[in-house]
Amino acid sequence: MIPTIVVFAYLATVLYIGVFAFRRTQGERPAEDFFLAGRSLGPIVFLLSLFGTNMTAFAILGSSGHAFTNGIVTFGLMASSSALIIPLGMLLLGTRVWALGRRFGFITPVQMFRDRWECRHIGTVIFAVKALLLVPYIIIGMIGGGTAFAAISGGRIPTWLGAAIVGLVVMSYVFFGGMRGTAWVNTFQTSLFLVFGAVALGVIGYGMGGFEKAISEMNGSPILSAWLTREKISPAYFFSYTFIPLSSLTFPHITIFWLTARRMGQFRKTIILYPLCILAIWLPATFLGLVANRAADVPAIARKIEARQTLLTQGSTLTPEERQELRTQSSGDDILLQLLQHYAPLWLAGLLGAGILAAVMASDSQILALSTMFTEDVFAFYEGRERFGEAAQVLTGRIFVVLLTVVAYVVAIRFPQPIFDLAVQYAFSGFASLTPLMVGALFWKGSTKWGALATTLWTALAVSGVAVFQVVYTTPQVVWSVAGLDLLVRTQSGTSIAGFMPVVPMTIISTILMLLVSSLTPKPGAGTISRYFSN
Repeated sequence: MIPTIVVFAYLATVLYIGVFAFRRTQGERPAEDFFLAGRSLGPIVFLLSLFGTNMTAFAILGSSGHAFTNGIVTFGLMASSSALIIPLGMLLLGTRVWALGRRFGFITPVQMFRDRWECRHIGTVIFAVKALLLVPYIIIGMIGGGTAFAAISGGRIPTWLGAAIVGLVVMSYVFFGGMRGTAWVNTFQTSLFLVFGAVALGVIGYGMGGFEKAISEMNGSPILSAWLTREKISPAYFFSYTFIPLSSLTFPHITIFWLTARRMGQFRKTIILYPLCILAIWLPATFLGLVANRAADVPAIARKIEARQTLLTQGSTLTPEERQELRTQSSGDDILLQLLQHYAPLWLAGLLGAGILAAVMASDSQILALSTMFTEDVFAFYEGRERFGEAAQVLTGRIFVVLLTVVAYVVAIRFPQPIFDLAVQYAFSGFASLTPLMVGALFWKGSTKWGALATTLWTALAVSGVAVFQVVYTTPQVVWSVAGLDLLVRTQSGTSIAGFMPVVPMTIISTILMLLVSSLTPKPGAGTISRYFSN
């Protein structure tokens, strides 16, 4: 229980930070202070909290688990493209959103869309779709929290209880501290898991007798022969992952974080240091996920390797229930934690386990973002603030935090999914498809509310279609083929459309709809356009 006690001490520290932030709440403008920390975050807090809110359980547990199954290619799929696209997007989009937020007082992206396109209820539709797409991301945090606690405690704390503990802690400091508490906690957590990567790499490598020895033993291991000789990832599939980082430019929690900066100059340091932070997190996580295939002396990992071998060699002869059971058994989401439990001293395993939990708990920003959007884009927009006051608006936001956390917890426990696949297929693909909304609003005078509506509805329809397709077709198979070209395929981990992941056609069609529908529909008034595009 020593690592578990260390982790509980860490959770108590995080909770205290949130309560301390609550005591620093300003009384003059309670809504802006709660939801945007008074637009006063300094450069260090801005960088670390912005990076931390993007590096959830997906970056630590998901990446190592995906690398355990697929190899070091995981780093190329996500980290390399993210290190380029996300900083570039912050330079082009983030600075402009910050300037418009300062000028017009926006708190959420939907407020900007409503003002830019002179729309009312279409903004509510955009809010609803963004909210639904963000829920899977919050569920990832719950799954990661339960997985982390179960592994750290050696099974003494079951997954459902671990998820409940993490959810309760996150809900508490978001409830009390708002954006200021979330930003301070993220700064503390990001500092912790940035250090974690280097320390874990050294400790696990030493415990394995050196990585050179581990890699050479992997190459000669018959246990891994089927995995090492699997068909390589196709160029089309690899290219699809360059679309995934676009989602970080349309995530509500990222857009809202852009608005919290004290001054625009803070973006400069963030853009420069962001790729280095990605390297510090993703490289150790993916590499350790890879070398975990050598750790057959760890009983839990040996069972995962055996289940994966069975799935690869006998998958076509198994029932859907048996395949799902094997996928669950072979999941690598807890690989890093298993390595720490086996190769690190107990006290150090607890500290490093707290570092992993720090990344898992970054779902706090998503919860706060949805609360912010609900109170501003629904409660306040439909005259709730005028009727009940600004204090009631903040209270409504806190109640929404509680309800959302409970719903995400129930879904995570009832329908567990591999973290990496859940994030990519639903949250990331959906928000990447909404990129034309942000680009059109900021840079194209001819964009209209009807083009925005078409893009939003298409995204909702496409994500729902992928979900239904994967429920109907549960086994890998070619569903639609024309002239020898496999146009629609149910793969082991998701869906393939003409060799690409769904995010590619989704984003392309969204862009076409924005261009086509906007060209055929009335533009906003000249006064609105001049406000957004004047010198």
